[in-house]
Amino acid sequence: MKNTERSIISSFDFKRWQVKLGYAVMVLFIGIIIVSMLYPFLNTLLSSLKTTGEFFAFPAPFFPKDWLWHNYIDAWHVIPMLKFLKNTLMIFIGTVVFALVFIGMTSFALSHMRVPFKKVVMLFFLSTLMIPSATYLIPNFLNLQSLGLLNSYWAFWLPAGANAFYLLLMKNFFDGLHKELFEAGRIDGASEFLCFIRIAIPLSVPILMTLIIFYFSSTWNDFYWPSLVMLEKDMYPLATGIFRYVVYSGSTIQWNVKFAVLSITMVPPLIFFLIFQRYIMGGLNVAGVKG
Repeated sequence: MKNTERSIISSFDFKRWQVKLGYAVMVLFIGIIIVSMLYPFLNTLLSSLKTTGEFFAFPAPFFPKDWLWHNYIDAWHVIPMLKFLKNTLMIFIGTVVFALVFIGMTSFALSHMRVPFKKVVMLFFLSTLMIPSATYLIPNFLNLQSLGLLNSYWAFWLPAGANAFYLLLMKNFFDGLHKELFEAGRIDGASEFLCFIRIAIPLSVPILMTLIIFYFSSTWNDFYWPSLVMLEKDMYPLATGIFRYVVYSGSTIQWNVKFAVLSITMVPPLIFFLIFQRYIMGGLNVAGVKG
């Protein structure tokens, strides 16, 4: 059966030279964007396979003459990669658990329970989004220092349970869940906690996956906060460790090995986002629709 669905630009529109010109400019613009996005990744990958001499050659060759795959073996051993990966995963897992427990229960309570001064509470959370994040770095640091939680994973886990943006995002999603579902659960004798665990959580997979992706991205790329609260090198996450060992001006690691380290660190986020990318827009779209 012939598809009669009309696209943005129909075959009739293509008969006009103005439309053809505009379409060509649009394709060219998109191509430039794609190239500008892929070039850093491709350049990093190819540079990791070059020799040291090719790095300082002028003009430097874009493709390596000899593909030195052993640079990746050197990169794996030149810094404590496994230790940094372990620290990053520990921070990520704990952050997700604390965030989903505290933010999830708080947003559910604000959405489906009788909370005194609910509008005032929501206005308070909304107003905190207007405060620049740099202004509460020092207060958070001093609080953690007084609690003796510096140089520990708790310095990441505890602040993760107080993110106003994610709280409002989850509350907006919970507002779209029909209250009749929870009323039926209460009639059957379920407590509010059971309604949250057995009804709200299974229905919240899209938004939960979206939050997990956001937390993975922030944990993997975060450098500044770990550099403040992690005082020992053995506790560094990956981004901080790479800066201290690789990017820092005093590093003695060869340039091709440096790029091999950077190439290794780019692979997990790419795989993660390729697998879970459908949840990003799906979760945001569902969170923005009330039913």
